[in-house]
Amino acid sequence: MSVLVRKIGKAGRITLDRPKALNALTHEMVRAVAAALDGWEGDPEVRAVVLDGAGERGLCAGGDIRAIRESALGDGAWARAFWRDEYRLNARIARLAVPWVALMDGIVMGGGVGLSAHGSVRVVTERSRVAMPEVGIGFVPDVGGTYLLGRAPGELGTHLALTADAMGPGDALLCGFADLFVPSADLGRLTEAVAAEGAEAVRDFARPAPDAALAEHRDWIDACYAADTVEEIVDRLQGYGEPAAKEAAERILGHSPTSLKVTLAALRRARSLGSLEEVLEQEWRVSLAALASPDLPEGVRAQVVDKDRTPHWAPPALREVTPAEVARHFADPAEPLTLRRPVGRTGG
Repeated sequence: MSVLVRKIGKAGRITLDRPKALNALTHEMVRAVAAALDGWEGDPEVRAVVLDGAGERGLCAGGDIRAIRESALGDGAWARAFWRDEYRLNARIARLAVPWVALMDGIVMGGGVGLSAHGSVRVVTERSRVAMPEVGIGFVPDVGGTYLLGRAPGELGTHLALTADAMGPGDALLCGFADLFVPSADLGRLTEAVAAEGAEAVRDFARPAPDAALAEHRDWIDACYAADTVEEIVDRLQGYGEPAAKEAAERILGHSPTSLKVTLAALRRARSLGSLEEVLEQEWRVSLAALASPDLPEGVRAQVVDKDRTPHWAPPALREVTPAEVARHFADPAEPLTLRRPVGRTGG
């Protein structure tokens, strides 16, 4: 089994256990986490759930994108079933009755963000690298990523989404992806304390976080990314006169043009949606549309399968991505994802 589930003291413990694959999520892993919650919800002995990842590299690198690619090249059934259960789990974590303590040590990307950043106690360390890098593989931020990115200060979320840049611990705290900084050497003792005392013990291990690197770039980020289109964002970045802005433009231009335009639209729409559930339902529509597009299998091929880092996007230029193509990603699918929305809640 690729997920270790056990109850220790007052804590339910979940460890993602595919270290050779950087704990990338399979459908079976998603179902195993959900089954563990089935067993613990209503158990008065469980006062917290602690999530971590096996190995030294990180919590989770995201979904199993090789499997998603194979599904996209076929009938798409596996990817649809995987995303349906994954998004339901993301929503469930956000409304869990007991604290969900996510140890976001090392690499935390894509699906790993979905399992951690919607929790109630999100811990980063000096090793944390948190990202939603989907535009680099011809996809769009999902697992509630557009909910989080859309609510980051100013236009920081837009910058992170379009560049696919990773956040260190300070930036993860600044952007609302994490709550506390704890040195990685203390995570073992922290977990023991939660098992003995409950989630409130985490606060005893919190330390001042490193500075947020993005904070010093807010001027040009907010000015450039406030534009209405990706083309104008790139133009502003290239003309701003700041080397970091020009470098950001270059990174953006290396990503899927379709993914970039759909991502910007998804982020702007997510800001006006009231709940995480509504955003996940939007991401479900977008994901199903992307599954039927050529850029997703091509991006995974270039980055992960052949590793030639030369994806051939279709279309290859931003100006060739039509408004109709962007709108197609937000159309109601034949298979709706309907999530229960907690009464009276407007946040995630």
